[in-house]
Amino acid sequence: MGYTLKAGSDTKVPLALMVIESYTHTAKAQTSPPANGFDTNNNTQLQQASVFLAGRITDHLGVLAQATYQESSGLFGWDNSDLRYARTLTTSSHSAIWGVSLNNNPSLSDVFNTSPAWQFPYTSSNITPAAPAVPILMGALAQQAVGLDAYTQIDGALYVEGGVYRTLSPAFLHDVNASYGGRVAGVAPYARIAYTWNLENGNIELGGLSFDARRGLTGTNVAGQTVAVAGPTDSFHDLGVDASYQLLNGSDHIITASALYLHERERLDATYASGGSSNLHDTLHAVNIDASYWYKNTWGATLGVSSSDGSNDVIRYGNNGSPNTDSRMVELDWNPFGKADSWEAPFANLRLGLQYTWYTKFAGLVHNIDGAGRNAADNDTLYLYMWVAI
Repeated sequence: MGYTLKAGSDTKVPLALMVIESYTHTAKAQTSPPANGFDTNNNTQLQQASVFLAGRITDHLGVLAQATYQESSGLFGWDNSDLRYARTLTTSSHSAIWGVSLNNNPSLSDVFNTSPAWQFPYTSSNITPAAPAVPILMGALAQQAVGLDAYTQIDGALYVEGGVYRTLSPAFLHDVNASYGGRVAGVAPYARIAYTWNLENGNIELGGLSFDARRGLTGTNVAGQTVAVAGPTDSFHDLGVDASYQLLNGSDHIITASALYLHERERLDATYASGGSSNLHDTLHAVNIDASYWYKNTWGATLGVSSSDGSNDVIRYGNNGSPNTDSRMVELDWNPFGKADSWEAPFANLRLGLQYTWYTKFAGLVHNIDGAGRNAADNDTLYLYMWVAI
């Protein structure tokens, strides 16, 4: 319904603040500091400080707009943003919600926590080694593109969405402190379908999604800024399936589970021609599965599994030539505030989290993953965070 939910009759300015302070430790120190002003291990940081404009503008128009500062980059810039118009439609036998979304991240418009924009982990360290490659839909165009999506949900069960995205100019993205990874040629279509079965004590959802994009390479201008390079483009074709389950029976116990599988076909005309790839055609696959248990919305535990693999390509991925990376994650959380009967509700919200990630494979290898003696287990990460929202 486009962020238009209203509680009571009071008119309030729809502003919110969020701060995440974190500590990161890897099993073995990184070979170099992850960012300016950081050490090779045992780093504390103001990981994220965000301001939100979120709420109704009119009865049918609402917005979620986020701007974020990160200590690791030293920049304050725009983040996930979504402007929506939505209405209801009722006939004698059916009801529907329909709307349009103008947003800056493919899959940001999704209403399930299975899509790449919203999936678990909801926060994690941003200063540790990451998987060598994942499908383009998993954040490669986040905050770099603008898209217009139309959607409908029929009888609270069938959800259908479709839209197109275009990249924003390097000059604009530089002004809002967003990264630029290359120009999307033409438009990039996005499609989503999902069906929800309402159960006596919860629900089950099953869906699919697709995304196609043709993106060019980047270079650097005389001012040191990233700009588009004229020439051929790389083509990415993503197809995925997802599922989720929620146990919501009104008791003290809540169980959720979700899964996402993405398959990507790539034709690397630009990268291959420039000598950046061993293959003209590559593939990538990614799997994310998680399950959570919460007691009284206060104590939580989550288990997660992530796996990515794809074509062997020595030029793109180096060393072993493989992007194959497998990790496991466990997270323990405590929410002392943030419930209906909490102190200073609903204004004071606090979560303390302890997260541990371990790797069974990194870049296709268990040992000597970088050619210099580093093992996959050396990237195992302990992450402690304090998340405050007001």
